[in-house]
Amino acid sequence: MSSKTVSLPFMLLGILFNVCLITSNLLETKVIQIGPVTATAGLIVFPVSYIINDCIAEVWGFKKVRLIIWSGFIMNFLVIGFARLAIFLPSAPFWTGEESFNFVFGLAPRIALASLLAFLAGSFLNAYIMSKMKVATQGKYFSLRAILSTLAGESADSLIFFPLAFGGLIPVQGLLLMIGTQALLKSLYEMIILPVTIGVVRYIKKIEKTDVYDTNVSYHPLKIKDI
Repeated sequence: MSSKTVSLPFMLLGILFNVCLITSNLLETKVIQIGPVTATAGLIVFPVSYIINDCIAEVWGFKKVRLIIWSGFIMNFLVIGFARLAIFLPSAPFWTGEESFNFVFGLAPRIALASLLAFLAGSFLNAYIMSKMKVATQGKYFSLRAILSTLAGESADSLIFFPLAFGGLIPVQGLLLMIGTQALLKSLYEMIILPVTIGVVRYIKKIEKTDVYDTNVSYHPLKIKDI
């Protein structure tokens, strides 16, 4: 398969990545509490994007991950743009959901900006570690690589996202608790679902007959054309 072409599995993972990213940004507007644990509702779906990140990095390499990361954010801002347009349009006089609609989608641009900076840092760090460790371990220890890269990526993401998204809205103590809790829960999420991730990676490698090692690749995040 040419490096300039994409396969059906890659396309489907890319679509799922986009859906997860957009969905998580919308769900981040709700803060949930389960027992003593406080987090955002984005926790439901956001870790899936890191799992997809690991799968793509493992099978197709860093170049394809870079493409998917940027495509996700382009699609995300298209959704935000359409949502802002919907807010500006006059509502029907009999509709009573204006305030709730504006709260969710009115906060979305701030959430999206925070997510952009945080997810770029976290996802590229995740992919970079996966890529480098794969070469260093000669493709062994996928489970360890997936866990360590996710832990680093999720930690960086949470440290950037929460202060930017909720600073001034949530007390500092609450922000610090959410940062630690969210990073831990997201990493735990990947550990629990790791057997599924391993199975998916093995299946894709088998049907794609590809297993890329990034031995000569630029890790510059803006080299999008280099796929």
